[in-house]
Amino acid sequence: MVANQIIMTREEFIDKYADYLEDDNLLFADGFDDALVGLDMVNVKVIYDYNKMLDILVDDGMSIIDAIEHLDYNVINAYVGEKTPIYFI
Repeated sequence: MVANQIIMTREEFIDKYADYLEDDNLLFADGFDDALVGLDMVNVKVIYDYNKMLDILVDDGMSIIDAIEHLDYNVINAYVGEKTPIYFI
């Protein structure tokens, strides 16, 4: 977990970084807004906290093993174009 992480909505995130964005060019991982931690301003990609994403899935009822498998298979390794989000551990 990131120390002193500020939780913000997707809209607040977009507003915060509006000066760095061109139109609506960000890709988000659905259901993981609480794990948003920043923006890669060089490649203009959303950055997520992997451990917080695990917490979200476990809080939603998944076992930790199922949550890891789900994230690794369906989210982390899913390439959805040049704006695929960044996930850090």
